[in-house]
Amino acid sequence: MSKAKEKKAHSDAKIHKHTAKDKRKTFWIKQNLKKKKLGKPAAPQKQQEKPGPPQEAQLISANWKALQQVLKSSQEKRHQNGFTTKKHQENAFQRKSVNSAAPSERDSVKKEKQKTVPVSGENLKLPAASDSQQSTAPKRKKDKEMPNSEEEGPTKKKKISLVEERKPTEDDLWFDDVDPDVIEETMGAEAAEIMRRKQGVRSKEPETSLVKESAFSGITQTVAIDCEMVGVGPDGEESILARVSLVNKFGKCIYDKYVKPTEKVTDYRTAVSGIRPQDIKDGEDIQTVQREVADILKGRIVVGHAIHNDLKILLLDHPKKFIRDTQKYKPFRRIAKSSRPSLKVLCREVLNVKVQQGEHSSVQDAQATMRLYTLVKKQWEAEISGRKKNKESEAKKKRKPR
Repeated sequence: MSKAKEKKAHSDAKIHKHTAKDKRKTFWIKQNLKKKKLGKPAAPQKQQEKPGPPQEAQLISANWKALQQVLKSSQEKRHQNGFTTKKHQENAFQRKSVNSAAPSERDSVKKEKQKTVPVSGENLKLPAASDSQQSTAPKRKKDKEMPNSEEEGPTKKKKISLVEERKPTEDDLWFDDVDPDVIEETMGAEAAEIMRRKQGVRSKEPETSLVKESAFSGITQTVAIDCEMVGVGPDGEESILARVSLVNKFGKCIYDKYVKPTEKVTDYRTAVSGIRPQDIKDGEDIQTVQREVADILKGRIVVGHAIHNDLKILLLDHPKKFIRDTQKYKPFRRIAKSSRPSLKVLCREVLNVKVQQGEHSSVQDAQATMRLYTLVKKQWEAEISGRKKNKESEAKKKRKPR
């Protein structure tokens, strides 16, 4: 009995031992299966279709440099192919609508874009090679904005001219220890007049304000001319030369002669011309005056007011590049608010000097035109030289072979 019991116990122990071994075996098998499942690559999925070009600006990645390169290459290809599809136009329209949105909407779109669009290079969605409207759409927008800037141009010019034309006040001249003549050269005649009034100095008379007394009295490279005329023929409607006056750039008179009439004078126009019969009775011959004036004007800059009338009555011609007409100078026209301002108005508005109050004097009128010119000489000559350079550059471009 004891042997039978031992055999049974031994067999039970053996069975127990086998079951424990089997359990361990199944456990490790399961563990290996799990490891294999975890380490095993996922089953290949069906290849997804390539994403199309982004329909909105929000889908563009933050990787801007890579995107720019792709867009650049796609734009070159499109130019080579020379066509644009309907889909491209729709994409451009959508981007345009996004760009034209309100700033607050665009900010919100940017925030959403930062949250949703991945930055990694693997998940980057780039547009197809055919999508090139992203680079051209902003250019169109700029082209459309150009008329707005052109419309704003004249308004800006008006603002600048208003600032330039603003008259000085006593508040602007808060200092009181500066010579009015110095202020006149830097700030103009009106500012000088205010300073003289503050300092209790009498205003200058036209003769002293238009002439520099201690200056050179000979012929200079720039001269001013003015002529007086009398009427001949029925009712004195036609004009002939009666007096010619020339001054140098300092206002000093260098030539002043009365001219003997070649026809019977029917209207001396004394109230305007200041000419009387005794003035021209023993005057100089017209041919002599023409020759002497032509010699003075030759090769020099000639200043005048409506100077074409003076040259016409003298039967003289002068190169256009050497003529400075104060009636045609645009800044003076703006100040006087007239396309043909009179010398009297210009002297009052620009120089604050009263001329032509009664009978005219050709010497004083020539001095006034010269003073107007010297006041804006730098600006005037700079404009002329600028126009000359532009013409020369345009001429070179035309001559340049292609």
